[in-house]
Amino acid sequence: MDATSEASFAEFVRTQWRDLVRAAIFLGAGPDEAEDLAQQTLVRCYASWQRVTDATNRDAYVYRMLLNQLRDARRTRWWRSRVDAEPDGRVDDASSQVVIADAIHQALDGLSKPQRDVVVLRYFVQLTEAQTAAALGVPVGTVKSRLSRALAGLADSHHLTELSEEHQ
Repeated sequence: MDATSEASFAEFVRTQWRDLVRAAIFLGAGPDEAEDLAQQTLVRCYASWQRVTDATNRDAYVYRMLLNQLRDARRTRWWRSRVDAEPDGRVDDASSQVVIADAIHQALDGLSKPQRDVVVLRYFVQLTEAQTAAALGVPVGTVKSRLSRALAGLADSHHLTELSEEHQ
């Protein structure tokens, strides 16, 4: 890779790292696991940087890579036998942010995997409908229908209604 491409990739990592980690978390990964997934995605981006930069929609291409990394990780034996660890009970100064994040995670867990993918990419990553469709490899109409059903499910989520009642 030449110096210009190296600089371009370094800038891409600097600007996208946080969003990739956050997207992985909202797709169901734990914080440490999300960082691993983001790092693995960026390694794949580096290895095929020319294809990434040539992509018509670079964001969709990269988030598709992240989704594939997550799916690959979930297929392994380690994931099938893994028991989710309980939170370590650390007290955070920003406890209200933790409560909100927990409510969001629980509400997202109530959605199907395709619905959760659409919500995360559309609202948390802020891709357009077309970019979300490209990242998931589905038509835009499918994104719209999944999103509609997902939002209805989130509106009925007791996790979010309890949260909104606490903050009124």
